[in-house]
Amino acid sequence: MLEKLFKLREHGTTARTEILGGVTTFVTMAYIIVVNPAILSFAGIPAGPSTVATILSAVFGSLLMGLYANRPIAVAPYMGENAFIAFGLAAMGIGWQQRLGAVFVSGVGFIIITLLGVRSWLANSVSASMKHSFAVGIGLFLAFIGLFETGIVAPAKAVPVQIGNLRDPTVLLAIFGFILICILLYWRVRGAILIGMAVTAAAGCALGFGHAPHAVMAMPFTGEYDLSAIAFKLDIAGVLRLSFLPILLTLFLMGFLDTLGTLVGVGAAGGMLDENGNFERIERPMMVDAITCMFSGLVGTSTSGAYIESAAGIREGARTGLAAVTTAALFAVSLFFIPLVEPLQNLRFAYGPALIAVGVMMLGSVTKIKFDDLTELVPAFVTIAMMLFTYNIANGLTAGLVVYPIMKLAAGRYRELTGGAVLLGFLCLIYYVFGLPH
Repeated sequence: MLEKLFKLREHGTTARTEILGGVTTFVTMAYIIVVNPAILSFAGIPAGPSTVATILSAVFGSLLMGLYANRPIAVAPYMGENAFIAFGLAAMGIGWQQRLGAVFVSGVGFIIITLLGVRSWLANSVSASMKHSFAVGIGLFLAFIGLFETGIVAPAKAVPVQIGNLRDPTVLLAIFGFILICILLYWRVRGAILIGMAVTAAAGCALGFGHAPHAVMAMPFTGEYDLSAIAFKLDIAGVLRLSFLPILLTLFLMGFLDTLGTLVGVGAAGGMLDENGNFERIERPMMVDAITCMFSGLVGTSTSGAYIESAAGIREGARTGLAAVTTAALFAVSLFFIPLVEPLQNLRFAYGPALIAVGVMMLGSVTKIKFDDLTELVPAFVTIAMMLFTYNIANGLTAGLVVYPIMKLAAGRYRELTGGAVLLGFLCLIYYVFGLPH
């Protein structure tokens, strides 16, 4: 049955190898169960139901990826998009219901452009330097959030920020947690981020700065984990107006670029790219991403898509959807053990270091930006700087995509511009002319 469903022999793998790869991927990305609800809590989404929604999205998306696309790629709420939902929209004063509505509508848009073949065309029109600048900017943004939330960086009066109180035990715990996670990552310990958070949280609880889990197991969908508090509470009609165009545009850009980058990254790790570096039969994974995005908005969480941590499972030999199905099954089991991770969501010194560590890992993309070409470097710099220093991911993405065609035209290198790059630049310009930049 497994052979017929996943074509194991054709892909040169075995059920044991696929299951091991799926387990490895789960352990590597399980931190999202803690971090995503913690971030979305700043948008007013209650942590208990948000944790259930996060897990359900991971189960649904990973299962669909395995059974429909037959790819060893797990799906879950994206890091970066969750920060945009929680922090990037804070200044606009809109409720979480409308933010979830924007997630759903962007998912509908993904499905339409995927069916029309436009999604891959637009994604391929963005230069490699710009794509990598998105990753760098979002990584630094997440790192800054982690530094601020842990108190390592603090607000100031004379200057925007300053160093925090390094004599505060919780700040020292956060620094310890960050260093521990980085050491575990260096030695390629499976589940390094989750282990680092757990150890830091345990140390904090032992010192009286937190509490131990009140239980080991709990029934999902009941009590504080009752999903009805957020499921199907999204406001779709409220986002279908012109003022929401920049929000929808940003979720659209972030979503399809994240998915493309992840697919290419894991594809390279697993030999799934063709001779031109393109992901073969990319339409099915992209459709999975689009459908899961809609599902995420319905159940009450942020934009979901293919996870780069899937590369860990692929490095273990995973080549088919059986690995993704295994990851989905483990996420489903974790629904009954939410009390074990609940304390971590309330301990900033525990989950903050994870954000900083994720930022560090995303920073590696900076080496792939063309520093010797100002027509590529300037838009990349604008993207990163605006994203970080305006505390808004949308500002960085849109500003960079507007500046890119301007630099190419000013340099007389208009032949390097694609129709998609011009279209994206124009759409992003709308964000500043008619939208609500903040």
